[in-house]
Amino acid sequence: QVQLEESGGGLVQAGGSLRLSCAASGRTFSSFVMGWFRQAPGKEREFVAAITWSVSITSYADSVRGRFTISRDKAKNMVYLQMNSLKPEDTAVYYCAANSGLVRSQPTDYDYWGQGTQVTVSS
Repeated sequence: QVQLEESGGGLVQAGGSLRLSCAASGRTFSSFVMGWFRQAPGKEREFVAAITWSVSITSYADSVRGRFTISRDKAKNMVYLQMNSLKPEDTAVYYCAANSGLVRSQPTDYDYWGQGTQVTVSS
């Protein structure tokens, strides 16, 4: 059973940085795609970034490209989201997700989800 656990959320001022972590367990992830999504109050869950576990091919939402970086550590079974130049509109619950297919940006394409971690950016 795949388990994903996020950590690293918190309160930060606009312009600051945070690094989110996702601990993945339960199987080998060599054929998986790992993604980060976020959901703000009253809004739909939206794609942030994704990475292929095997060769680290990445994809980003336009709203975060150039500010956020997704990475993974095979040895530790960890996925990270480095968030720089944070803006108040980045405030949301951030979720780690996994799927065994291709890099995709729809939540429905992901099979496994963590519980989420809150990120709040103050202005």
